[in-house]
Amino acid sequence: MRGVTMKKGEPVDRALKRLKTKLDSEGILEEMRRRRAFETPTERKQRKLRSASKRNKIRWRYTSGPVAVSADSAE
Repeated sequence: MRGVTMKKGEPVDRALKRLKTKLDSEGILEEMRRRRAFETPTERKQRKLRSASKRNKIRWRYTSGPVAVSADSAE
């Protein structure tokens, strides 16, 4: 179970914000939303394809730099 200790004199709103940030960074909130309702195998496959395409798009952006054209291929 995840938790946050409140500091002395800290407002509850700030502690809640820290807790929500912590849960969001670990992916717990997303998993709770996903498990709230039954997900058919087709919906699960579509969700995984969407997230994979986003991951690949970001990965492609950072791994492939500008392509240098050599003098041999320019002719």
